[in-house]
Amino acid sequence: MAEKGKAAVFQGPGKGYEIQEFDVPDPEPDAILIKISLGGVCGSDLHFWRGDSAAFAVMAGRVGGHEMTGRVAKLGANISTDSLGQPLNEGDRVCYAYFYACNRCYQCNKGEFAACPNKLARMMGGSSPFNGAYAEYYDLQPGHWVFKVPDELSDEMVASVNCALSQVMFGLHEAGLRMGDTLVVQGAGGLGTNACAVAKEMGASQVIIIDGVPGRLELAKQFGADHTIDLNELATPEERVQRVMELTDGRGADVVGEFVGLPAVVPEGLQMMRGGGTYLEIGNISMGQTVEIDPSSLVWGSKRIVGVVMYDPWVIPQALDFLVRTRDKYPHEEVVSHDKYPLADINKAFEDAEWQRDGDATKVRRAVIVP
Repeated sequence: MAEKGKAAVFQGPGKGYEIQEFDVPDPEPDAILIKISLGGVCGSDLHFWRGDSAAFAVMAGRVGGHEMTGRVAKLGANISTDSLGQPLNEGDRVCYAYFYACNRCYQCNKGEFAACPNKLARMMGGSSPFNGAYAEYYDLQPGHWVFKVPDELSDEMVASVNCALSQVMFGLHEAGLRMGDTLVVQGAGGLGTNACAVAKEMGASQVIIIDGVPGRLELAKQFGADHTIDLNELATPEERVQRVMELTDGRGADVVGEFVGLPAVVPEGLQMMRGGGTYLEIGNISMGQTVEIDPSSLVWGSKRIVGVVMYDPWVIPQALDFLVRTRDKYPHEEVVSHDKYPLADINKAFEDAEWQRDGDATKVRRAVIVP
């Protein structure tokens, strides 16, 4: 009789998750079966859970989650190393991308794997139900990127590597952040907090972060933020833009990053940029939500907007190395909630992680599921 494994199946926006059992598959020759150690509740998972876009209904019937880490449970017959050629064995801790570039499109041919239009197709489909983070197992399909986790790093530190940390590292790279630059971070959640530390390690002269939750702002300072702007103290966009100008000798920031997922912050962020600066758009994933901007400000200011989703494969090993090098410098484990939830309590985890209830963002750390 086939081994059974549990997984949390999304029932649709507003309906939560249902725990179901499935047969645990043997991996295909070029695949790996992962025993999941931790699965994070990412901000995008909350967007799906709330139903912030009608398009998110497509997630119903799928195992939820994408931010995770685990151990090799079974190796496919053709797999003996990770994506860097390091020997890989059952029981090894691994970090891996949750999407699959097709290697058969115009973008992949140019080496732009994050821009592959087909990268989510196999994640959304596939024959195995174990294609999400909120489960006991994950079927890492052929064509994957997988990397051994250094012994120095805890699962709590690694859990968000394949999402928040790698996304931020790739985004700042694409935005062209350089040594001596100023970065403004809009939103001190998981993305924004990681952005502070990554930017400082890239040589940013100052990082300015904006949020309305004191606990988040305090954590951001521990991650390298030089200045904080509290929404409760500077309540209008004009006041916040003026503060950024004061901190940058009147010129504005070199890079402004939107990491919070609220369209309303975009016009404000564009005003905070210097002439020739870059606006990095990462957080707004909810389709159909719009905001009005003045395009002439981009032309006359020689400004550009860079949109980034996911990352190229080289980022994950760099992210792991970043954690090893800075593990005693920044409190990486503090981004993960001290309260861990068993898979059976996944709906409670989402309720507790909700940061837009009553319009008030109150959560500092990311909830995690322990299957």
